[in-house]
Amino acid sequence: MNILQNSGICRFFAGIWLTLYHSWEGSLLGRMSRGLQKSYEVSRSARLWDAFCSVENPGPSSAWAGLWDRVRRFWERMGEFLSHSLCYRIVIWVRDLYLKLTQTSVIFRQINRLSLHQWVLAAFSAYLPIEYVIRDLLGIGLLASVWEELFILGALALILWRVGLKQTGAIRRSTPVGSFLLLFMAVGFLLMSLIQPNEAIAFAGYRAQVEYMIWFFLILHLIEDDRDFKVLYATFGAMVFLLSLHGIYQYIIAVPIPAGWVSQTEMGVRTRVFSLTGSPNIFGSLLVMGAPLAASGMYYWKKPILKFLSLCATGAICLCLLFTFSKGAWLGIVLAVILFALFLDKRLLGVMGAAIAGVLMAVPSVTNRITYLFTSDYAEASAVGGRSLRWETGWNLLHDNNPWLGFGLGRFGGAVAMNNQVLDETEEFSYFYMDNYYLKTMVEMGYIGIIFFVILLAGLLIWGIRAVYQSDGGLTRNLRVDPLFRNEGNIRVLAVAIFSGLMGVLLHCYFENIFEEPYMMTYFWGLAAALMYAGFFRKKEEPV
Repeated sequence: MNILQNSGICRFFAGIWLTLYHSWEGSLLGRMSRGLQKSYEVSRSARLWDAFCSVENPGPSSAWAGLWDRVRRFWERMGEFLSHSLCYRIVIWVRDLYLKLTQTSVIFRQINRLSLHQWVLAAFSAYLPIEYVIRDLLGIGLLASVWEELFILGALALILWRVGLKQTGAIRRSTPVGSFLLLFMAVGFLLMSLIQPNEAIAFAGYRAQVEYMIWFFLILHLIEDDRDFKVLYATFGAMVFLLSLHGIYQYIIAVPIPAGWVSQTEMGVRTRVFSLTGSPNIFGSLLVMGAPLAASGMYYWKKPILKFLSLCATGAICLCLLFTFSKGAWLGIVLAVILFALFLDKRLLGVMGAAIAGVLMAVPSVTNRITYLFTSDYAEASAVGGRSLRWETGWNLLHDNNPWLGFGLGRFGGAVAMNNQVLDETEEFSYFYMDNYYLKTMVEMGYIGIIFFVILLAGLLIWGIRAVYQSDGGLTRNLRVDPLFRNEGNIRVLAVAIFSGLMGVLLHCYFENIFEEPYMMTYFWGLAAALMYAGFFRKKEEPV
């Protein structure tokens, strides 16, 4: 580490940063920014914002929390019987035997540094690689079709085991976001029951819509302390970083792609990277979620070497995101950076502006792909077979049937409909992906479904902001200290990163069916649960 810190590369980047820092401090924009900040701190707007963000989570005092209390007491009574059962003695014997056999192994000592539920959190972070191995490499049909449900059941069984044996107190956790999720699930079940010309397809559509939302509740109860939170943060960030390296490798070798991924006017695009996802748009959305997590390391870690490594990881992820050539993902990362900058370091707005200008001037393929959006050729292509035609078709299909109850879950616009094409295609009707998850939800679930889905997302936005605000570790933050050092060790930085990434993905959902991929919905709601933990359930006095 000393060699790396004293190397020419580190000194070069440190010199650039100090130059930029002193330039900003003495510039007109820097002085105006400090003046506006001082004025805002004593303004009525600041007081209103503080009052809004300081609203406490009503979950622990709700009827739902009381229900969970009864569940906890029931499982603790069950645990008393379990602790005297043959099953319990067998499990303890196996555990003790494993620890005895592995106590002299260096590798297993490192493995055993994480508890079982922390390994479940690490497996959650590796959801995409695990799915790729099971579905594509091993190709075991039966396992591929049930492993996700087995994973959910396994995580649930572990939570109930720990609750029954009084190893955790995380069962009494309730948030408005969880209530909105349950409400949306209930509305979806009602619509599935009302509109089901084909019961199997309706159930498959409902399952695809809500099954992976269950991870919100599982992750909220698996994260018991800050160490668990950091395990999830570190393993997910590492997974995204490794996939970004794989994506950069794909760009270097110019991995072959289908001709439909670029238009005739974009032939300068040599390839579009996708890593393990099989789709550059989905991969781009995953990178949007991971980039703020990598960048947060520059503000969270205290050691310079860790800050430098976080900078390198952020650069690799952003470079890979550029190579996806996903316009929706680019918009998502712009929103994520704006939110990240407003919460932590407003100088990043200038850095982002300079980076965008540099890319537009230096990379013609990116410039052409963006400027193509404003040409008559794009408008014509979109109207003939692109998003405009797809959105218009979905809108007409909804209003030709039942606009309030929808066309039916699993019947149009998503993966379930594409895999179960029961309706005859005509000149006016054909199956395709909607390329807009909100419109797809509205077509299948009608106005009622989209209203409750928007309520869910609005609840996530409101309580996500409050979670960021209340996640402050109680550290004294001197506003005169540089933002890179002001919040070192403060978990609020990580909460900001999660929130920024989630909002970027929600923007991208307007242009793609992002949540059609199980791992994307799993990651999204799992990280949303981690955000709720950081804001409302962690011990503020706990060392970070």
